[in-house]
Amino acid sequence: MKFKKIGLALMAAALGSSFNPAQAQTARYPERPVHIVVGFPPGGVPDTLARLLAEHFSLGQPLVVDNKPGAGGNLGGETVARAKPDGYTVMMGGIATHSINGSVFPHLPFDMVKDFTPIVLVASTPNVLVVHPSVPARNVGELVALAKAQPGQLSYGTPGIGTSPHVAGEMFNAMAGVKLNHVPYRGRAMAVPDLLAGHIGLMFDNLPSALPSIREGKLRALGITSLRRSASAPDIPTLAEQGLKGFEADSWLAIFAPGGLPADIQALLATEAMRVFNLPEVQARMRALGMEPIVAGPAQLAAHQRSEIAKWAKVVREAGIKPE
Repeated sequence: MKFKKIGLALMAAALGSSFNPAQAQTARYPERPVHIVVGFPPGGVPDTLARLLAEHFSLGQPLVVDNKPGAGGNLGGETVARAKPDGYTVMMGGIATHSINGSVFPHLPFDMVKDFTPIVLVASTPNVLVVHPSVPARNVGELVALAKAQPGQLSYGTPGIGTSPHVAGEMFNAMAGVKLNHVPYRGRAMAVPDLLAGHIGLMFDNLPSALPSIREGKLRALGITSLRRSASAPDIPTLAEQGLKGFEADSWLAIFAPGGLPADIQALLATEAMRVFNLPEVQARMRALGMEPIVAGPAQLAAHQRSEIAKWAKVVREAGIKPE
């Protein structure tokens, strides 16, 4: 993923001529705490980013993190989509809620594009293909050979149907010409113990979440799903460089507000979020956790979302992914 960064001083120009700095001051926004909804439990990557923003938020009112897990992030998405577009409710969304779920769930309770206002594309993080030490494969080529020699014998776990690790696994099946069995769990917290115990052989997991187990030798990393190696784990090769040319299945995180947010509040929130996520200490923290800062404005977020919706709709359709 390549993005051209926009300086904060150029934010008004990037957002268009409708931005008038005096408007936000006239509205005296914010006059009460702003809430950022996270559609997943505490401790995960979306929650971590939301709390980093809350820690450094400086618009005169606190930013409160509200965790509303459920339905693959859809509960949080619905909460924000139905909220009043006044700038007091925003969301730490991402690849699942704003690009994949619309293709997986036929009755999604919101429109991923129309019901939201893009604020800032914050960061990306690769998934990493990890195997239990009992699996006799030390690279992607050996895993593919093993899967072909033992068709239907290898299973991969995921946090659920339609999640980023799930679609990454289906993309792997298609590009490698294998058939790994999908075992969906109700969240990462339920999948990982079975992987560590050897009940399932492998998993595509977010790099920040998997790094501790990799470093402790509890899991073996075979490859990451970004096009380039991660600065957080430069010794782990990409799947693309191991024969799966063009394989890219990064997770990404972004801030959205309800659809119809006034342009001046959109600009103010975008400028503040970009300021926070460009802070050296915040970027250092993100990289230490396996995240790659992007910090791109509303227009770039909207374009990236459109591209991701088209990409994952094709994977979901070809793999025949359907909700439980």
